[in-house]
Order: sequence, then structure tokens, then C-alpha cells
Amino acid sequence: MRKFYITLFLLSFFSITKAQWLWEYGGGIGISNYLGDVGGKEKTRRDFVADMQLAETRWNGTAFVRYKWRPKLSLKLSFDYLRIQGDDALSTNPGRRYRNFNFRNDIFELAFTGEWFFYENNDLGNTYRYRNGFRAYLMGGVGAFYHNPKSYYRGEWVAMRPYATEGYSYSNVVLCIPMGVGFYFTFNKKHRLGMEMSFRKTFTDYLDDIHDKYPSTPPADAYTQGLILRTTELPASYKDANPGAYYSHTWGKKRGDPTNKDAYMTLNVTYSYVIRGKSSFYRSRYRGSFFGGKKRYMRKIRAKF
Repeated sequence: MRKFYITLFLLSFFSITKAQWLWEYGGGIGISNYLGDVGGKEKTRRDFVADMQLAETRWNGTAFVRYKWRPKLSLKLSFDYLRIQGDDALSTNPGRRYRNFNFRNDIFELAFTGEWFFYENNDLGNTYRYRNGFRAYLMGGVGAFYHNPKSYYRGEWVAMRPYATEGYSYSNVVLCIPMGVGFYFTFNKKHRLGMEMSFRKTFTDYLDDIHDKYPSTPPADAYTQGLILRTTELPASYKDANPGAYYSHTWGKKRGDPTNKDAYMTLNVTYSYVIRGKSSFYRSRYRGSFFGGKKRYMRKIRAKF
């Protein structure tokens, strides 16, 4: 009988002390940049980071809830508020520089992602206490964001979408596919400090309000004409230096590259706090007892014979 009670005590202790640290909530701050038609370097548009203007890096803030669903997989719901920006004046490519467009776009994103841990060390320092750890992961999922590109024109930031600059009214809400890599350190089981780099593939080419061509017919009012065709703001020296690039920007001509969608990237430093849950034995056997509640007794069933 004593062996039975000792065994029961050990099982109870093991189950309770192995309480599950499954849920956590946190946030982070970082930087963001974009890949699209505006800005760039000396060549025409190139994919991924080869065309990124580091001078146009802006900020990002994030908040999230993470749940450890499986030993190697966590699920995360996140909300990001970030800004992307671009300016043709920073490019040395004549076609882009003479287009003379600029923009900024504040993005509000909600995403659901999975994180797969490809490396784990749950006992840093080999203390056998399992209080400090490290995890590195790959992430991917699906998200949606709201955006509203604006351009600086005549001393103010003007929302571009209402003007249908290419004769097409695009949506403010767009789907995206976030993907990336990250890691975090766990301290004292409760605190996690990490870093995550994420790339968003989007399903729009209008993060910068530029997609294909200038409208064939100029708008009726001079204000809208000037807002769309920005070459007219350049000094006369530009026209004399490269008349081909200057006159390539006119009504009905090429304004952007329609063969690629826009994208954006973020790099965040994050902090999260882990919430301690109850083990499966605790949940099934107790509502607290001496831990703060009543023991749940199983109903006895008597046979009729």
C-alpha cells in the first residue's frame, strides 16, 4: 500500500510540476522597407533586395499572441502597423528619376502564421533546471492588410487612390503571404526576447500607386494632371540633359512595371511573456484542492448484478 501511495505521489508531482507553458503574448518594434516601382538604384526594377533603397527604411510595430500547438510547431496571431516609403529622386536610373514620383504608405496588417522550430536548446548552460532556452524557427502563413498610398504634392500628403491615376480603382484591403525566419531566448521560463525577419508577398502592384501606364487622356483639371504627371515639376536643366527620358513620361506611356507585384519586409526585436497553464492531469483531476479549489470525484457506477 505504501508503494502505491508513493507511486501516486510521484505521478501527481510529475504531472503538476510539468505544467504547460503554452500561451504567450508580446510585442516588438523594428524597421520596414518595400520592393516596388518607386526609387531603386541605377537599373530598372529588380526582384528582392537588389532594388531596395536603404535610405527609405521606416518603422514597424507589432503585437502578437503565440500558442505552442505541438512540440515543434507554434501558431501566432499578429497585428503590425508599419510605414513604407519611396522616392524617385534617390534613383540614378534616368527613367525612374524623371518620373519624379514619391509616396508613403501606412499599412495595418493582421496575420496568422505557423512557426516550425528547426533548432532548440531548452537548457542553456546545462543546468538541468530547464529555465533558460533558445529556439530558432521558420515561419509562414496568410494575412490581410489595409493600405492607402499618399504622395507629397504642393506641400501636403495627398491620398492617391481617389484619383484613379491609371484609370483603375484598386482595393485598400489586400491579401498577403508572410514568410521568414526568427529566434528567441527564454529566460526564467516566463520571458522571451527575440528577433524576426519577415518578407510579405502581396497580391497588389499598387502599394506605391504605380502599376502600368499613364492614362491615355489627361484629366480635366490641372491639379490632377500635375499630381499624376510629375515630370513637369523638374527644372529645365533636366529636360535639356536627357530629353529622351523627360519625354518618355507623358499620357499613355509607361509609368511602371506591370509584370511584378509589390512586396515589403520587416525586421523586429520582440519581447513576450509566457503564461503558465495547468497540466492535463491537473485539469482532469483537480479544480484546485489544496491548490485553490475542490477535488473532482469520479462518479461510482454500480452493476445491477
